[in-house]
Amino acid sequence: MNCQNYELAQRLRHDLHQHPELSNEEVWTKQYLIDFLKTHTSNLEIVDRGNWFYTIYRAGENKPNIAFRADFDALPMDEVIDLPWASKFPGKAHKCGHDGHSATLAAFALEVDQNGADKNIFCLFQPAEETGDGAIQCVDFIHEHSIDEIFAYHNMSGLPYKSVAIIDGTALCASKGMTIHMEGSPAHASQPEHGVNPSLAIANIVREIPSFISPANNEGLVLCTVVQIDVGEPAFGLSASKGALRMTIRALYEKGLDQLQENLENFAKTQAEEFGLTVRFDYNDEFPETVNHKESADKIRTVATNKGMDVVELQEAFRGSEDFGHFTKLTKGAYCFIGNGEEYPNVHTSEYDFRDELIESGVELFKGLAEM
Repeated sequence: MNCQNYELAQRLRHDLHQHPELSNEEVWTKQYLIDFLKTHTSNLEIVDRGNWFYTIYRAGENKPNIAFRADFDALPMDEVIDLPWASKFPGKAHKCGHDGHSATLAAFALEVDQNGADKNIFCLFQPAEETGDGAIQCVDFIHEHSIDEIFAYHNMSGLPYKSVAIIDGTALCASKGMTIHMEGSPAHASQPEHGVNPSLAIANIVREIPSFISPANNEGLVLCTVVQIDVGEPAFGLSASKGALRMTIRALYEKGLDQLQENLENFAKTQAEEFGLTVRFDYNDEFPETVNHKESADKIRTVATNKGMDVVELQEAFRGSEDFGHFTKLTKGAYCFIGNGEEYPNVHTSEYDFRDELIESGVELFKGLAEM
């Protein structure tokens, strides 16, 4: 990687880190990236699509169309570690490394602009990965440009430093947030029989979860994590009349997630009928399973090996989720991980910061994939 490009990308990453924006609020971030690319490239077409944008390097007609993607949203967390480039905004910080992903893709775009390529190269800068609704905003890009293959990476702690981890098939689980709302009628706490209290119905749903996620009843990993139970009001004279059960449901395969959702909904409806409650369901932060195509994953293996990077063969999918799976439903592609080190702080923790050195690793990986 060109040393000057690395220095530019490092400064870019630090600037992005100082100005974090949450999902679907990334106005400054998107424009700053566009301005950076306009300033430092001369052969790229930049296409602004509102919340997101992409660049195009055109090698010519009848050439393969290869895309690379980075996300650029931050997390609703405080920056508590002492960094020269610390977040300037309380309650917002790049604690997942999307600043580094975008700096990597921008640096790769610079290298393509300067050195050329034998393929049409698309660099897609995507918002709102953290909430799961960013990639779905961009999926028309795949069809509009007949993208033949798409790649992305995520930095990951717990893996050897600068290693490349890959797996065929499902790389990250499907998941969504599920809320079950139940409502009865209020009563004095001394006469609960005169009201309809949802507490027992919600408790019964929670008690039923282990049977729904049992390995004996499912193919692959299926999880249901209770994140909040909110029933009634903090008033000891009232019998509760409203309640909400909030869960994250997760599965290795989308069909497993769909089945878990159906089971929870059906059981909740049964409980509502038994206790005389109304019930409704809300969903948010919906992620597909992210599936790697073997041909694309093998390209990552080959490039990483040729570049002298250690290749880690993952034995199972990560339980976390990624909306990149929307792209690999429509075209070939693969998603890999570049290691932060076995003892490095995990993403989404206060102690974490993206390691600048991974910019070069990501750029070299992308360059190798562009040359295959």
